[in-house]
Amino acid sequence: MPTHVDTYGPNDAISVITLDRPERRNALDHDTLSELLEIIKAAKARPTRALILTGAGGHFCAGADLTGVEDAKFATYLQHVLDHLRSTTFPTIAAVEGAALGAGTQLAVACDLRVATPDALFGIPAAKLGLMVNHWTVQRVELLFGHSSARAILLAAEVIKGDRAFELGAVNRQGSLPEAKSWAEQIAELAPLTIAGHKLMLDKLNEPPETDSDVGAAFNRAWSSKDFAEGLDAFRNRRPPKFEGH
Repeated sequence: MPTHVDTYGPNDAISVITLDRPERRNALDHDTLSELLEIIKAAKARPTRALILTGAGGHFCAGADLTGVEDAKFATYLQHVLDHLRSTTFPTIAAVEGAALGAGTQLAVACDLRVATPDALFGIPAAKLGLMVNHWTVQRVELLFGHSSARAILLAAEVIKGDRAFELGAVNRQGSLPEAKSWAEQIAELAPLTIAGHKLMLDKLNEPPETDSDVGAAFNRAWSSKDFAEGLDAFRNRRPPKFEGH
């Protein structure tokens, strides 16, 4: 299975979800998204106090598995998973080491809290592929990394290491899965209704942007462009892409 979950603590109140496709650096395909969605739904249905999302084999998630991505349907399905992840009533923690790129960064910023190693890598290399992330992702990246760094991430495909992300405040604590588990255990002892209420208020401060026709048109234009087809072909054939803006 590309994803598995372990529960522990009193009443199995802490869930640890592990993306387990180390041969692909835990890149997301449709099967992985489907399993991840069902696991998150199951955690919501239990008396969960904290949820940790991590990756196997030294990487968090290297993004979308582009061998199976053909159009924007993947982005729509990914956003469905991200919506379920961010709408839990309990805190979620991304335990990040290695690559957290593209969809990996999207998963990390969808979580409430982030623990990362100093050499972890955050970035959204969409401009190297000719695709776009959605408006919500841009909002979250800007909120967590700051406006200047968000522009570098999104407009220059800049990759930010974990120690720099910690300095910027996008990463809350430095460490890996053991540190995330220790933090989750502390959180699990706190008042769940208080946490749920505070999380709701925090989320209300930064609700997803309203649908914008200009943004939607730009998104659809990128995903249906010849440049995107060129980016995929270049990636699959391990050559530099040649983008022409159409």
